[in-house]
Amino acid sequence: MNKSGKNEEHGITLKILDEISRESDITQRTLASKLDIALGLVNSYIKRLVKKGHIKITKGSMNRVKYALTPKGFTHRITLTYDYMQSSIRFFKDARERIDSVYRQMSDDGVRNILIWGDGEIAELAYISLRGLPLQLMGVVDGRRKEEGFYGYSIYSFDDISNLKYDAILITCFNKKELQKIKDIGIEEQKIYSL
Repeated sequence: MNKSGKNEEHGITLKILDEISRESDITQRTLASKLDIALGLVNSYIKRLVKKGHIKITKGSMNRVKYALTPKGFTHRITLTYDYMQSSIRFFKDARERIDSVYRQMSDDGVRNILIWGDGEIAELAYISLRGLPLQLMGVVDGRRKEEGFYGYSIYSFDDISNLKYDAILITCFNKKELQKIKDIGIEEQKIYSL
């Protein structure tokens, strides 16, 4: 299994252990809904966690199943939480370095006024990284218009782009649908910067 698959597996395991620690009589159906994964996959994870001794199953009232973290499961949850935190820190440190590099390139290219495409956590990090730089944020593009919806800056719809004045767009979202939208709008390629 590759590293991203292992990370995903650990993430699902951590979420299941977290939910069970909060609510011992949670159903597998509820877990599947909360984690947005298939019920059969939840069942597979539960069986694996039981087999490894991380959780135990008991019968509750009205034959309902109750789950409990074992001491081994509690320790595993702490380890997974620590690993998750370390991975997140590395991810955001890497993202910050990439953002700084792109901003240096923008400055070298004479860019002054920018738009950020996307309004998630990476966009927030890109906004924070702008402080003290000779770049001016003109707003954020995220498909739906909202005045002052991003740290006091307007969020613009895709239709607004042709009426906006900017030197460059920094792409902070990475899904194929968004990238295709950028191509469909017809933004000049030399104005697009990505991480």
